[in-house]
Amino acid sequence: MMTNTHSDARLFAPATERNRAAILAVLRRVLPGSGTVLEIASGTGQHAAYFAAALPQLTWQPSDPDAASRASIASWAAEAGLANLLPPLALDVCREPWDVAEAQAIVCINMIHIAPWAAAETLFAGAGRLLPPGGVLYLYGPYKRGGVHTAPSNAAFDAQLQASNPDWGVRDLVDVTMLAEQAGLRLAEVVEMPANNLSVVFHR
Repeated sequence: MMTNTHSDARLFAPATERNRAAILAVLRRVLPGSGTVLEIASGTGQHAAYFAAALPQLTWQPSDPDAASRASIASWAAEAGLANLLPPLALDVCREPWDVAEAQAIVCINMIHIAPWAAAETLFAGAGRLLPPGGVLYLYGPYKRGGVHTAPSNAAFDAQLQASNPDWGVRDLVDVTMLAEQAGLRLAEVVEMPANNLSVVFHR
């Protein structure tokens, strides 16, 4: 849930504050030593500001299709004042081609379960086109493994998502990995995270 607790356009998602340190610990290890990281569906912009500050050797390119989210991202970026944090792009992952010249890595946090399956399909297809050999695609969120939820709370969350929109839902890691292989990416690593989430790392 996002709320505006500031006088400017910044939105605040409590979950982002809770998960950012655990995600950063994985990103430090799996992202390239230099280059541009494209963040898909940056949401509030809290992650972008936090990761860009912690990873000054990387250029962070946030994006979001939602205008209010882009305003929030821009406000968080303005407060952070970081040279390596770029203005947000109005990028809809389902609209191809993406208006991005290059990226050495792509980060997508908590998107593919709160979007139609087509968003996952175009995410991987776009990553397959954009990333160079050895490039990294990092995903974070809840997943089923072999058709089974990893925790009762994830099963309840899945039911809640599908009640909101039948096209949403917690995805199975098998299906996601199949999309990756079709796009020329391979599954490199799965890291168990707090709150029954996974970090999933693919290499081009």
